[in-house]
Amino acid sequence: MNRIIKIILSDIIRNKIILAYTLILSILSWSSFALEDNSAKGLLTILNVILFTVPLVSILFATIYLYNSAEFIELLLSQPIKRRKIWLSLFFGLSTAMVLAFFIGAGIPLLINSPDSVGFMMLLNGCLISVIFVALAFLSSILTRDKAKGIGLAIMIWLYFALLFDGMVLFLLFQLAEYPIENMMVGITAFSPIDLARIQILLHLDVSAMMGYTGAIFKDFFGTSVGLVVSFVLLSLWAIIPFFISMRKFNKKDL
Repeated sequence: MNRIIKIILSDIIRNKIILAYTLILSILSWSSFALEDNSAKGLLTILNVILFTVPLVSILFATIYLYNSAEFIELLLSQPIKRRKIWLSLFFGLSTAMVLAFFIGAGIPLLINSPDSVGFMMLLNGCLISVIFVALAFLSSILTRDKAKGIGLAIMIWLYFALLFDGMVLFLLFQLAEYPIENMMVGITAFSPIDLARIQILLHLDVSAMMGYTGAIFKDFFGTSVGLVVSFVLLSLWAIIPFFISMRKFNKKDL
């Protein structure tokens, strides 16, 4: 298993897309701190990168990589290796590569320019978002053998979590404004890893105006360390559950 992970990692690290992704993250991160007159504004710029760019690149790259590695996966299946180990190796290899790219591109500037709880929280959430959307990429790629459909599904997943989810929540809030729905909103927030990451970071930044409705409600109910623990558990589940669903389907799928 370790040998397969090393092969995948060495292949991905040499990939020009990953190198370009790391370079772009680095340019955006360093320039955000260099151009702004205080670190808080630079952090908000990087926050948008974490919430939109990182998920998009993670899910698209992982989905395309899995489809392009179909022959390599079939070769591994012909060997006396358990399917579970093959799928886990692919996941660990891709997740490690995306986390490394994020850490080098955005993590190092964060730790240097904001060596406090806010910088650490943004770094941790960026790594978690990378892993979560790699897991969602595994799920989308195993659901269909057609590459175009798989990539389209990955884009739709990103669009839903990045844009559509907040729109649906706002619509629900306006429609049910006369009812006490705060507790329900806290539960609904758990269905979006991007919203959970946004809430965690903005609770530390204390920029309530940018948190939106879901974040403000979450802050009212879980503005303490309890809220952070709950959201971290939920983020971990967002990485674990899609991957294990994909692994079950991979174990049963006839390739």
